[in-house]
Amino acid sequence: MKTILIVEDVALNRDLLIQLLEDRYRLIIAEDGASAIERAIDESPDLILMDLSLPRLDGWEATRRLKANRALGRIPIVALSAHAMRAHEERALESGCDAFLTKPIDETLLYSTLARYLGD
Repeated sequence: MKTILIVEDVALNRDLLIQLLEDRYRLIIAEDGASAIERAIDESPDLILMDLSLPRLDGWEATRRLKANRALGRIPIVALSAHAMRAHEERALESGCDAFLTKPIDETLLYSTLARYLGD
């Protein structure tokens, strides 16, 4: 079973992602960017769903740090953002995110994006 690290500080959004994914994937949870890096180091997930607006360390900086890490840089990171403007997507991709999804999450798009990176 593939492992996904969900990085989301809002409980409602986190719970929705868990409901959508818990039957198909092993899930790891982090509520801020600093914890996300720690969890990624400890667990080496197959994919990271990264909210961009996070406390302590935002998703853009957490992504840069993860991608700069030799052991973790291969992990696909899918940005999740309530900001739907093109500039936010460009910034996420420049930070190292492999894909960008807007909130509220489109389930079909989420599943197809995960399939693209996880091969299932």
